[in-house]
Amino acid sequence: MSKNPPAIGPSIATDRGSGEPLYFPSGDRALFAWLHQGAAPALRDVGIVVCKPFGIEAMWAHRRLRAFAEATAVAGFPTLLFDYAGTGDSEDVDPEADQLELWRNDVIAAVGELRRRTHVRQVCLLGFRFGALTAAMAALRCDAVAALALVAPVVSGKHYARELRAAWLAGSGGIALGNGTAGAAAAATVGQAEAGPMEINGYPMSAATVAAVAAVDLKTLRIPRIAAMLIIDRGDLPASRAWTEQLVHEGINVRRIMLPGAVEMMRTEPHLAAAPKALIESTCEWLQQLRPSDSELDESRGEPLTRYRTDIRATTLVSTSTAGATEITEHAVKFGADLALFGIATEPPSGERRRRGVILLNSGGTHHIGPNRMYVSLARRWARRGYVVLRMDLAGLGDSGTPTDSGDLDIFPTSALDDIRSSIELLRSRWGVRDITVAGLCSGAYYSLRAAAAGLPVSRILMVSPMNFLRRRRPLPWEVREEVGRHPGLLRKLLLSAAAWRASLRGKSKALKAIKAYCHRSVLALECMLRDVARLLAIRLPDDLGPDLKAIAGRGVRMVFVFAQGDPGFELLRIQGGSTVKRLGGLCRVRTIGGADHVFSRAGTRAALENMLSDELFAPQEDRRQRRIAASVGL
Repeated sequence: MSKNPPAIGPSIATDRGSGEPLYFPSGDRALFAWLHQGAAPALRDVGIVVCKPFGIEAMWAHRRLRAFAEATAVAGFPTLLFDYAGTGDSEDVDPEADQLELWRNDVIAAVGELRRRTHVRQVCLLGFRFGALTAAMAALRCDAVAALALVAPVVSGKHYARELRAAWLAGSGGIALGNGTAGAAAAATVGQAEAGPMEINGYPMSAATVAAVAAVDLKTLRIPRIAAMLIIDRGDLPASRAWTEQLVHEGINVRRIMLPGAVEMMRTEPHLAAAPKALIESTCEWLQQLRPSDSELDESRGEPLTRYRTDIRATTLVSTSTAGATEITEHAVKFGADLALFGIATEPPSGERRRRGVILLNSGGTHHIGPNRMYVSLARRWARRGYVVLRMDLAGLGDSGTPTDSGDLDIFPTSALDDIRSSIELLRSRWGVRDITVAGLCSGAYYSLRAAAAGLPVSRILMVSPMNFLRRRRPLPWEVREEVGRHPGLLRKLLLSAAAWRASLRGKSKALKAIKAYCHRSVLALECMLRDVARLLAIRLPDDLGPDLKAIAGRGVRMVFVFAQGDPGFELLRIQGGSTVKRLGGLCRVRTIGGADHVFSRAGTRAALENMLSDELFAPQEDRRQRRIAASVGL
């Protein structure tokens, strides 16, 4: 048993204060949130509700938004950071619903929840990009909103819809160039985007939402008279100047500043950017200047407070399947050393007697919902089939605490194996799980493999798009490996292109990098052949994947690798695993999906991936003893 038993629905220590995970109602849906409060009592009668941006911007900015929430809480403003319906850890919604209307209502519900839990009377909405537009619209209907702080706000919904449409077309390959058949197809794609739904980098927006967003222009809205407004505009393409002048003319106290990084914090991958200190400091400075009399001036806007009663169900999400036959439950959990690790556990129906579980590991720097919210979908699907599924954050990632000796975010934390061991102990001690599968995408796949190689008690590992197998470092630059892996004729084209060589001399081409990639691949191929010879001679070599795979299979652990067709990790597995992969047969399955990218951002390929992983997970296990015999004979 652990010295630190698991806790359900706790407060969890973060970098600068404490956050309490919770669920609260918005209409007939349950939303997930973090309530951040400083160690000292709130200094003012004002709280903060953070309104997130849309899609991948919210995913990449997750930890930076948490830094905002922690900073405002330490400054004396209780802060609620929540997920809209159908996003993050919140309950799912009808894919054809008007998300804009739902999310505006979610903001209003979040305001009410913050006031009930903390007894603040007034609320400032802190909105980012699309979240700024949602915040402004919510202020029209919510009397408790006393101030707005908007970072890189979307002022024109029409322009924003065009921006999303361009991203969608680029992601789907619908480039409107040329004529004839290609031009007609491109025109049809544009027409579809104008009128229909879109999926931008893996995040869906319904047709009703596209139409609703395109119809919004903040310059035409009559924002209610509020105490104060802060607008932090982007420095490269400022979009709020005219709107700010209009607000000032209407008598609203507006402060507008331009700071670098206002958009970059939402468009930079989590592990490549630090917390936006300048933006946080400017926001906190402005909040500190909110005079007490400002709240008094708008006291009539605050609704009477109702006392909130604590209820354990407030940290539990109950979700019913589309067939209406089963229910699942989700909990926020903390566990591990000092209870610093965080995760969301999805439980099967209460009558489930089989003790099976799955642990989903972070993909890169993204938090526990996974790329394109894939892990949420998988967890709820598998729970309905009887599995306890833990979507966890490794130390320093997502919502888990950061080790005191850690610096910048590290997608390959040194404590990862200890964290996985703690998660296995959690499933065993809390839910009695004995059959455990560990799964993940990219770096999560790497650590699934390393956990099995280290002898952790797992029955199966599901690895999607792994790029590493033996070391934490990347053997080749990602962009070069991707291009070489997907386009085998790239080298020949670059070698014969005078323009490519001229660009290479100016340091602006990938020709030399591609040559290096192919040379490196040739070296690896030769190394693979030599390693196979060494394996036949029973010579153990350092950093050899073959013996690891053999040892894992020998313990009765089933391995499944899944790649997008052309993904460079597929070739790397062939090179580093050598003949061992084939000799293991059914104990080590390698599967591919055509038309996909590295993170399966398109709905069709993502559905194929989920079906494939589910088939592998649900496949009956062979007897352990027979599998050990098969492994030893086959090798």
